[in-house]
Amino acid sequence: MLINDAAKAANLTEDTIRFYEKSGMLPQIARDGRGWRRFSPADIDWLKTLGHLRATGMPLADVKAFAVSAHGMDADTRPAQALRLDILRRHAARLDDRRAELDACQTYLSRKIAVYSTELERA
Repeated sequence: MLINDAAKAANLTEDTIRFYEKSGMLPQIARDGRGWRRFSPADIDWLKTLGHLRATGMPLADVKAFAVSAHGMDADTRPAQALRLDILRRHAARLDDRRAELDACQTYLSRKIAVYSTELERA
């Protein structure tokens, strides 16, 4: 699969994929005789993983640390696995905090909407 198809399949832009590759977040991508990238199904799955991590707001430095750990020579060792688990747990905690903050904002907005709706109904 060429980069344009990979971008569509992973719901990323071609520029994002190139950035991930230059930043060392992708495993070695196969090339054809013309030097064009050929993405495998496993590459697409990995691109989706990176996209999901970024979509949840994971800092780029954490995404890179996660990716480097996943594709390094020691990727299957307990320390590397523990590192990835720690990165994911810390990010999950940040998401929980953010969710609580958004819930509080939603509650506030709901109250304000109710106040303004009541005022408009009385007018």
